[in-house]
Amino acid sequence: MTSQHTSHTVGGARQHAHAASAGSPDEAMTVLLDLDGEVLHDYWSAALDWAASAAGALAAARTGRVLDLGAGTGTGALGLAERFPRAEVIALDVEPGSLARVRDKARERGLDGRVRALEHDLDAGWPDLGPLDLTWASMSLHHMADPGRVLADALNATRPGGLIAVAEFAEQFRFLPSGAGPGAPGFEERIADQLGRAHAEELPTLGSAWAPRLADAGWEVAGERAFAIDLDPPAHPRAADYARTWFTRLSEGFADRLEPADRATLSELLTDPGALAGQRLHIRGTRTVTLGRRPGL
Repeated sequence: MTSQHTSHTVGGARQHAHAASAGSPDEAMTVLLDLDGEVLHDYWSAALDWAASAAGALAAARTGRVLDLGAGTGTGALGLAERFPRAEVIALDVEPGSLARVRDKARERGLDGRVRALEHDLDAGWPDLGPLDLTWASMSLHHMADPGRVLADALNATRPGGLIAVAEFAEQFRFLPSGAGPGAPGFEERIADQLGRAHAEELPTLGSAWAPRLADAGWEVAGERAFAIDLDPPAHPRAADYARTWFTRLSEGFADRLEPADRATLSELLTDPGALAGQRLHIRGTRTVTLGRRPGL
């Protein structure tokens, strides 16, 4: 996951420019990204397994090069490094704090010799990375000013037969149990609707279908899979931390756009210590992974 400087995505676990909590926006974001990788571990494992399986024969044939485009704090980059033990993995992101976490995690896992963290803003152009075998882009392309150009640049940097895996989501996550929790019924549904209207203006490709965009950039669409996330209570030992961090980022970026009643509900969730911890949280949503292959092999 990555960001560009003016984005405010919350459900994609990346939000910018309106942080008001203690610490910098980058510091606060590392917490959310780490929690996303921890709480949604099963999703990450299944999605990375699927992408790695599709690229396995190609990458196994030689010492490959894998790019995590918008690496965040490295859940994808480190997972791919473990799945491709001979590959060099480049974790690329625009946020220095997130990349510092990637370096720390790689060192802790003994992967620092193969995982390289690179700070770069893709809106400024494509860096010289060398030929790629696999690019993993999780919740990152919708932040780009011109995602079509980035996809074309990635294609040009990929060896014939190489892959790109684009992981995105179509709607915001839900955390509160259906028909329960603080606030009037339908709180999260209204939040999602209000966020959707805001995102339509600021992040027009958020929630769009990526298979046509890959094809337009010259990729051969090789597959698509929707990964349903449905963590019944008790969702995860850190589910309340994840939900609280998510709602905090929502408050920082969007509270001024919410209806007064929903703004009050959001405030209650964040100021009452038991508002989330006392809930039987039910984390649910969908992330879709679309595979593209460079023709020619």
